[in-house]
Amino acid sequence: MHYLRRGARRVAQAAGRHPVAVLAATLVVGTAIGAAVQSGEVNALRAELASQDAQLEDTRRAAQREVNALAARLGELQAQATRLNALGDRLTRVAKLGDGEFDFNSPVGIGGHGPVADMAASELRSGISGVDLELGAAGSQLSVLEMLLFNRELDRNAMPSRSPVASSYITSGFGRRADPFGGGAAWHKGIDFSARTGDPVMAVADGVVSYSGVRSGYGKVVEIDHGNGFVTRYAHNSRNLVQVGDLVRVGSEIAKAGSTGRSTGAHVHFEVWENGRVMNPRKYLGEKH
Repeated sequence: MHYLRRGARRVAQAAGRHPVAVLAATLVVGTAIGAAVQSGEVNALRAELASQDAQLEDTRRAAQREVNALAARLGELQAQATRLNALGDRLTRVAKLGDGEFDFNSPVGIGGHGPVADMAASELRSGISGVDLELGAAGSQLSVLEMLLFNRELDRNAMPSRSPVASSYITSGFGRRADPFGGGAAWHKGIDFSARTGDPVMAVADGVVSYSGVRSGYGKVVEIDHGNGFVTRYAHNSRNLVQVGDLVRVGSEIAKAGSTGRSTGAHVHFEVWENGRVMNPRKYLGEKH
């Protein structure tokens, strides 16, 4: 600007000698001064805009970091919800709940009223943390419930509850009966099921084979220990298919029906022992038998 000031002084000094020239020079100097002032304002505006752009970029990056963090938390919650849905479906099947009673794939009905306001990021983070805690507590409770139902299922599978022969019927009941060999009365420790030689003999519950061999009067026999005080015995087999120590599941084939031992014909003799006492198998097999 100093050269403009010098120019202005020269114009003033020449004012008395050349009026027209002085006017023209004044206009030139004034234009130059105006242009310089305008250029300074533009530069100042540009600097201010650049500063605002930098601030906006910093704000955008901070907001994006916040969104990325919330997205990661959302992904964790979605994975946790998926696990809970799968666990809920499994529990529904184990507990044998009615169809549609618990549908974990259907949305939950919700409602509300009143004006809707913007939610602050801090409020959203707090809400997500609350949901995370609730899902964690629900997962722990469902896991305990699953364990209880699983143990109940194990107990049920270890309880004699089915016939050892498919599509059969009882030919001789439990208790006092006429002895089929020597006459007179005798105590029958089990029940006899009709069967043909070679028909599958099946385990009535989960367990471990505790005996597989021949016993006096029983012929070829298999005994299964169910681990809860119950032992079942399957006698007069034509062939045993399992050995001591074998793990068997309910409904698995353990022998072939026959007429070995003290027997008048092919059938399956079935006994149930509870804590060392022989029991009436009808008690466990239901009314249909």
